[in-house]
Amino acid sequence: MGWLGRLKAGLSRSTAKLTGSITGVFTRRKLDDAALEELEETLIAADLGVAAAQRIVAGFRRTRFGKEATEEEIKGALAEEIAAILAPVAQPLAIAPAHAPHVVLVVGVNGTGKTTTIAKLAEQQRQEGRKVVLCAGDTFRAAAVEQLQVWGSRTGAEVVAPAKDGADAAGLAFDALSRARAVGADVLFVDTAGRLHNKSALMEELRKIVRVLKRQDAAVPHSVLLVLDATTGQNAVSQLRVFTEMVAVTGLVVTKLDGSAKGGVVVALAQEFGTPIHAVGVGETAADLRPFEARAFARALVGLE
Repeated sequence: MGWLGRLKAGLSRSTAKLTGSITGVFTRRKLDDAALEELEETLIAADLGVAAAQRIVAGFRRTRFGKEATEEEIKGALAEEIAAILAPVAQPLAIAPAHAPHVVLVVGVNGTGKTTTIAKLAEQQRQEGRKVVLCAGDTFRAAAVEQLQVWGSRTGAEVVAPAKDGADAAGLAFDALSRARAVGADVLFVDTAGRLHNKSALMEELRKIVRVLKRQDAAVPHSVLLVLDATTGQNAVSQLRVFTEMVAVTGLVVTKLDGSAKGGVVVALAQEFGTPIHAVGVGETAADLRPFEARAFARALVGLE
């Protein structure tokens, strides 16, 4: 099964949640005010969010009010409305050669797949011919450090790790940037902690990492990547809001779409924040993390080929 097939299969639970009610709304009567109200409620229940639901319903009202349509026509129109929301945020992670090393600060709540995502991105960068250094900056979780070291050995990326648990993450990031420069790396990925139960401490730690990195280069980090778990649904919206308060998030990776009935939250994120979505994940291998494509995602979400 190709990647698009895995995306569609992975989103099957989200698709069923979204389209199961929608087709019933439209096939039993013309698109009147009552049907539009049901459509809006269904979209919200499918995690697309209030703002996106209202925008989509407004589009249907403009183009299809009072008309009857087949199930395929409705799905096609819905996919077009969703793709229009997603298209502006579908932007690949751009690594600028002039910045070498291009510093990517990776943030997110523990458990979102942050460390694994770093490994996948590192492998993709290696396959594109770039030299990568990884910084195991989640210094309070020995398991996270060990996991990144394992992935580093698999991907051929050097890992700068703390000498002991609880080491200063900012100092480690500073050392990692020095090392990346010394070995001529093209990209440096910096892992970070994600303990939101103590928001103020985490905020200060992330801000300290940024301040310390800027002592070497005022332009770093060049990218701040937030990793979100699709299975958390609307919690992903809250996490983006919180991390945007902490650091200037420049892009998103959405993971675990293969196990979620809440894939519609990607639409909510795009509508509410407009933050670039660089990639989405539908499996365990590096090949399963792919650049985000608005039309392909929209059609997979509504169950179209």
